[in-house]
Amino acid sequence: MSNVLRLAIVDPNDQSREKLKSMLLGMDIVWLDAECSRYEFFSDVVEQSKPDAAMICLDGGTDRALILMDKLRTTSPDCVIFAASKSTDGQLILKSIRAGAREFLPLPMEIEELYTALERILQSKYGSGGSKSKGCKVIAIAGATGGVGCTSIAVNIGCNLANKSENSVALVDLDLALGDADVFLDSIPDYSLVDVTENVSRLDFQLLRKSLTKHSSGLYLLPRPIQLQDLDLINPDSLRRVFGLLRASFSHVVIDMSKSFSHVDLAALEMSNEIVLMVQLDLPCLRNMVRLLMSLQQIESIRDKIKVVVNRSGLESGQISLKKAKETIGREVFFQIPNDYRTMVEMRNNGQPLIEQAPKALITQAVQQLTDLLDGVAITPTEDPSKLATDRAISNGWKNFWPAKSKVKS
Repeated sequence: MSNVLRLAIVDPNDQSREKLKSMLLGMDIVWLDAECSRYEFFSDVVEQSKPDAAMICLDGGTDRALILMDKLRTTSPDCVIFAASKSTDGQLILKSIRAGAREFLPLPMEIEELYTALERILQSKYGSGGSKSKGCKVIAIAGATGGVGCTSIAVNIGCNLANKSENSVALVDLDLALGDADVFLDSIPDYSLVDVTENVSRLDFQLLRKSLTKHSSGLYLLPRPIQLQDLDLINPDSLRRVFGLLRASFSHVVIDMSKSFSHVDLAALEMSNEIVLMVQLDLPCLRNMVRLLMSLQQIESIRDKIKVVVNRSGLESGQISLKKAKETIGREVFFQIPNDYRTMVEMRNNGQPLIEQAPKALITQAVQQLTDLLDGVAITPTEDPSKLATDRAISNGWKNFWPAKSKVKS
């Protein structure tokens, strides 16, 4: 995506610099290109990285910071300068503007004020309307237990999104130990999450895409590490850095979560816009769902994003009723995916997404509807996706539409 600001920052104060970094990494309209703790080195940093904007904190030495800004105005005229300070003295603001600052931001910085300032620069750089960046939507797929179908749904949501020409989509396999998203896509990746993590500071948008594995649907895959010994190289901080670049490069990022709900997983959930919690209508799975919801609802940055999705709905036996399930978990079910074991097994074994393996299948239409809902397409959620999927197939003129095989006994 071109409509992302590449930003470099300088702040001699480690605490305020780390706080600013944390705010910037949570924004999908900016890519933190470089950081520096010394004013005297920053002009060289800007010359090498050539960012769109530079943010200079004045509180580490006002005179040196103002001299730096005046120098950047001459040596890097295309770089927009932000000034930031705890002081809001009128004379300081005036001196900053005269030295070349386009924006002056008071510290401690409010995230809304920073976001608005960045958007103003984006708008002046790229213009308004259609050319302005929409930002990136991050969708996390997690499960209440193993084998609930998270990878199947994550892969197919990613392929559905990538099937639209206006989208650019990356799938991140965050099941670091046992992930198999590459198997579902019949891919043999050259690079993994560890490779991108270790080289993220040297990657740009083009090199990032070359480091990912591209599927025929247009979906880019970032697979789990190859060696179990490399798992410790992935931590919340390194993951945030990777996701900063992913969000700056793609319109959508889909995450296939692990079942460990580790600190790395929680960091991914915090960075997500939508969180799908997959569940089956059996007692162990529902009990796990209750435990998960009790914990996740205590995290402010996560609780309002959670959507419960029932997978394999319509099994002939062994399922608890939907009404009883709602009472057990204490919230509404966002969506149901009908059971079609045979089609899903064929999809996995053939390494093809549903839109290629079985485009007319009921389960394909249900997953497409779920994708649309998560992407904000104006479709009213329904507890009977079978009817909507059938109606959609008929309206599209699919005379050979065939229903799910949940009632076919092998």
